[in-house]
Amino acid sequence: MRSVGCRPVLLALVGFIACLAGRDTARAQVNDQGELSIELIDARVLRICADPRNLPFSNDKGEGFENKIGELLAGKLQKKLDYMFFPQATGFVRMTLGAHRCDVIMGFPQGDDLAQGTNPYYRTAYAIVAKPGSGLDEVTTLEDERLKGKHIGIVAGTPPATNMAINGLMTNAKPYPLMIDTRYDSSAEAMMNDLAKGEIDAGILWGPMAGFYAKKANPPLHITPLVKETTGPKLVYRIGMGVRASDQNWKRQLNRLIQENQPEINKILLGYGVPLLDENDRPIGPETATKSP
Repeated sequence: MRSVGCRPVLLALVGFIACLAGRDTARAQVNDQGELSIELIDARVLRICADPRNLPFSNDKGEGFENKIGELLAGKLQKKLDYMFFPQATGFVRMTLGAHRCDVIMGFPQGDDLAQGTNPYYRTAYAIVAKPGSGLDEVTTLEDERLKGKHIGIVAGTPPATNMAINGLMTNAKPYPLMIDTRYDSSAEAMMNDLAKGEIDAGILWGPMAGFYAKKANPPLHITPLVKETTGPKLVYRIGMGVRASDQNWKRQLNRLIQENQPEINKILLGYGVPLLDENDRPIGPETATKSP
């Protein structure tokens, strides 16, 4: 990219800040605190930060549910849709949203301080995945005695690993790596393949992954969201979108879009097998999908 000279002249302050961001298309606005902040890279484009190979969330072919929600929102905003693809590993937020190379992360857990979160648009949980008729398809908590001595797949370093350790389930567990390059590996897919081959008896996965791979399996696998844990960390999370801390106008616009389009968003999520939960941990199905998370 050709370098553009930036001179901090008072009359060209907006252009100067745009240059500092490395984007001459950036649009500066004043936020609620009266501070000059860069909101969108290009007001004509919905530019999404995404992983190029991380189904069911996103990929560079537009096949993930975050891709589909992005298409929905772009249509509502009457904007062109574009992506900044980067593997969702260490440095993802810094190299995408933080570097002003895109304007929104489509899936961002509430409470994470790496970015500013919008209102949540779905609520889900880690889930246990098992073969129908195995007996483990009736398990609803990691405290269940039927899990003792079983080979259970778990992504190392995820919250349910703590619950498993508390309940003495790690001795026979099979760990899968948390930090991977999603362009080449998928711990979730590897775990589900092992379950299909009988190398593990059950797997513990983040709900959207559990639902997606369980639905793809032949025959389909059974999933149970782990909402009844009494020991260890809670395994239920709210997911919104992530924006820069200064982008208050953009956050408010996304919040309105989420509220106005929740039924359509729920439909997309359910189509990918995401186990949606209401605030009382009850499953949200097609008949109740018009409600907010």
